[in-house]
Amino acid sequence: MKKQILSAVLLFIALVPVFSVQAQTRSKVSSSFPADAYTSDVVTRWIDMQLELMRTSSPFIGGLPPSRPFAYTGIALYEAVVPGMPAYISLYGQLTDMPAMPRTVPGLAYHWPTCANAALAAMNRDFFPNASEVNNAAMDSLENKLNVVYKMEAGEEVFQRSIQYGRAVAQLIFAWSKTDGADSANAAFIPTKGPGLWAPTPPAFAPAFGPYWGNNRLFVAGSLDGTVPDAPPEYSTDPTSKYYRMAKEVYEISQNLTADQTALALFYRDKPGFGDGHYLSILKQVLEQEKPKLDFAAIVFAKTGIACVDAGIGCWRAKFQHNQQRPIMYIREVLGHPEWNTLFDTPPFPDFPSGHSTIAGSFTEVLKGFFGNNYHFTDHTYDYLGMAPRSYNSFDELAKEIGDSRVYAGIHYRYSCEKGCEQGVKIGKNITKKLRFKK
Repeated sequence: MKKQILSAVLLFIALVPVFSVQAQTRSKVSSSFPADAYTSDVVTRWIDMQLELMRTSSPFIGGLPPSRPFAYTGIALYEAVVPGMPAYISLYGQLTDMPAMPRTVPGLAYHWPTCANAALAAMNRDFFPNASEVNNAAMDSLENKLNVVYKMEAGEEVFQRSIQYGRAVAQLIFAWSKTDGADSANAAFIPTKGPGLWAPTPPAFAPAFGPYWGNNRLFVAGSLDGTVPDAPPEYSTDPTSKYYRMAKEVYEISQNLTADQTALALFYRDKPGFGDGHYLSILKQVLEQEKPKLDFAAIVFAKTGIACVDAGIGCWRAKFQHNQQRPIMYIREVLGHPEWNTLFDTPPFPDFPSGHSTIAGSFTEVLKGFFGNNYHFTDHTYDYLGMAPRSYNSFDELAKEIGDSRVYAGIHYRYSCEKGCEQGVKIGKNITKKLRFKK
């Protein structure tokens, strides 16, 4: 009898490792760690990749601002991991015309970094179909390198399920992006001629960029409510008029630029660089400084991208409504300085309001909601070009410098920058008020 009991005990001890492995396997299949159990490394690494794609494409990718892939990629990331965020909800039903997202299978586990990796890889390939061989290889390498680690963490079954889920989300989000009206943003446009109205500017005399961008679909219905900026001063050639004085200010500043003012103007020229993808670069640096978990990074990525796109649409509506002349034409033709030039070529669209300022106002307003206004960071976006980094003690300071940079460059009136920033702040507030992430 004792021998039988001893044999049973030994058999049980021998089988414990087997039972343990089976239990661990079942755990991986039937339950998930939440998204806040993981770092945001996958997010910042794919932002780096998207910035490289922006940098090596034209400033306006396919004739469209870089804020579009920024926003749609952030939304895809959020939707790919939000099932792993118990306190949060999908943006379906909130963003205009957004399709319903795939559902995870109840009772089965998902590895959220793998979902994120699959969604981010797919979105970048879709938005940059003409990427160079080098960049395509870099995307493959990044996705595969992360997947080697994730497969070991998740196990084969969970890993494959997670890849499929992330790709399914990306497929739906990218298909949705193709219906936002962007394909018509650069349709043929003949500007109205007249005193004080916009016309192509020297030296390139390029045609208008994005004349119908303001007709694009907004992400958040009502995000532009109450945000239309006050009209600029009435056009006048009278030396005592507000219009004359604001043009004269641009000219006088140009004659006494300091070295720092010149550096600031060139820093936010963003060409060569990332266009309005500069905001994505700032976001990446803030995330690297904060080192948040995956869930928080996904929320910030999605919301800041949405804010940039809706601000751009609101700005472009106002631009082509007022159709205001750029400073270079007034300074040459009215102030009598026919050889005067801007620090760099004037962008090819009307002056009021400033696009950079409007987007900066919306972007920084959203960031203030996450991190507070009094936030110190240093922008190293153009270290690779040999430009000195710029440090800030608040997001308001950042937005103001961006506006000032356009005046120093000679490409905008100060009024256009100030009113643009105010418009952007209001758009950011509307988005925060109307868009709900938490249950």
